[in-house]
Amino acid sequence: MKTYSKSFKALWIGEIVSEFGGAAGGIINGLLLYELTGSKEWMGLLWFVYFIPSLILQGVSAPFLNHVIKEKVLRNIQLIRAGAYLLPLVGAFSGTDIGTIIGLVILQFILGLLQPIYASLSFSLLPEICKEKELIHANALLDGTIRLMSFIAPGITSLLLLLIPMHIIYGVSSVMFLTSFLALSIIPQLSTKKVATWTKKFWWEEMKEGYRTFFKYPHLLRLTILSSIVQFAVGATLVLSIPFIRGDLNGQHWEYAIFAGTFPVGYAIGMVLLSKLPKNYQTMYFGLIGGGISFILLYFVNLIPLAWICELFGGMLFPLFNAQSSAIFQQEAPRDRLTQLSAVRLLFLRVTMPLGILFASAPLFELNTRQIFAIVGMLIVIPGIYYLLASFSKQDNDLMEDTKQRTS
Repeated sequence: MKTYSKSFKALWIGEIVSEFGGAAGGIINGLLLYELTGSKEWMGLLWFVYFIPSLILQGVSAPFLNHVIKEKVLRNIQLIRAGAYLLPLVGAFSGTDIGTIIGLVILQFILGLLQPIYASLSFSLLPEICKEKELIHANALLDGTIRLMSFIAPGITSLLLLLIPMHIIYGVSSVMFLTSFLALSIIPQLSTKKVATWTKKFWWEEMKEGYRTFFKYPHLLRLTILSSIVQFAVGATLVLSIPFIRGDLNGQHWEYAIFAGTFPVGYAIGMVLLSKLPKNYQTMYFGLIGGGISFILLYFVNLIPLAWICELFGGMLFPLFNAQSSAIFQQEAPRDRLTQLSAVRLLFLRVTMPLGILFASAPLFELNTRQIFAIVGMLIVIPGIYYLLASFSKQDNDLMEDTKQRTS
């Protein structure tokens, strides 16, 4: 961490505390709503309120994001989130269930609108606060931090529930986002451009130009599609994990908890592994193939410890692809369009996850859990093998050097 800039350290600290606050708040959202309604339909509605506005805004916000001051918007988003997490708390203090539910729904709506904007801006800010040679490790560190928080936050939240009432944890989440706001305030304003005067015609022209530019870069499109396939598999896994451990393998609750935690632990190990390996296309596609194989292996697994090993194996290898492909995108995309293209990239990734959920849960396919694991694994492995073999024909296999040549 010593070699990273002060601005990156501020962004990283902001990510740590906000991811913890978001993960803890997300757990309480589900628990509190189910306690109030006892309804699976309400649970589904809560995610619907989050996802649909989020995807719509993701699709139309790209032109705006290319003409904003990123550092300022990131700070404002964290401040808004800090205030939004107080809404269910206020609802709970009102003494009525309907007040709490309204607070929950408004919170989810606000989070759904802000998350794609925050993710696109922070992704496009990295090349401005990191050296080129640091981009791969910086992406791995941020991505690994998010994964680790998804593992650590549930345990700490469980301990907090033993000490304080459930709704008070919203106050903890609010403080976390306020802390993130203060951390991001350390990042100096790097942009000197003026914010554009917005008109409907200007927005439409910028929208067309952004998507047109994105499709002019087949290398970026290819990496985005490969990352989208991984997100499709992740979406399917959200549906399959509990039925696989509790149903197919007759596991206990604690055995599922370990299964859910082994992937982020493996991801942290993968971050360390990435720092020791050469940064080239073979390493990147090997990580993609190995991650896909971890899904396929679950088709054959009959013992829960072996399922844990498969998840750990996948967690260790996926960072080799994710961090390097992200760094390529950040370097190869035109700098003046990076924020806009990042939003388009994120749209691809966010759309495919619910498609994976639909594929794994739709009864019309009549596939069992193991068969779906095998299919999503093959969807990753087959193109991974193709591009791995193609990468051996590259004259310059140094990943970042090849990217510099493309951008020049």
